[in-house]
Amino acid sequence: MKDNNVTFTQMKETIKEFVKERDWNQFHSPKNLSMSISIEASELMEHFQWLTTLQSWEVGEDEEMMQEIRDELSDILCYCFNMANVLDIDISSAMETKIEKNKEKYPIDKAKGLATKYDKY
Repeated sequence: MKDNNVTFTQMKETIKEFVKERDWNQFHSPKNLSMSISIEASELMEHFQWLTTLQSWEVGEDEEMMQEIRDELSDILCYCFNMANVLDIDISSAMETKIEKNKEKYPIDKAKGLATKYDKY
């Protein structure tokens, strides 16, 4: 599988089948999945915790670390796809809606080049 030839639907189906084959649906409540997403995100952050900003840009030079980062990012995405399955969320529609909300919160003329929260301008 490559990003340029797989859809969200295909990924959701892959995860659904993986979970079903192992009879894990019983453990995958929205509560448990949301916690798992956070836990996996924390595991991803551990790889960057004590790095400087410059060092964080250089992780791509360390193949072992990159594999660990790919694994953690994949864990996060698997749980996200699973949560979308459990709650019947269409990811593309949800993202489109959220991007539109963010465009309103962060208009280009006020937000461009700034790392300021929308309620600060």
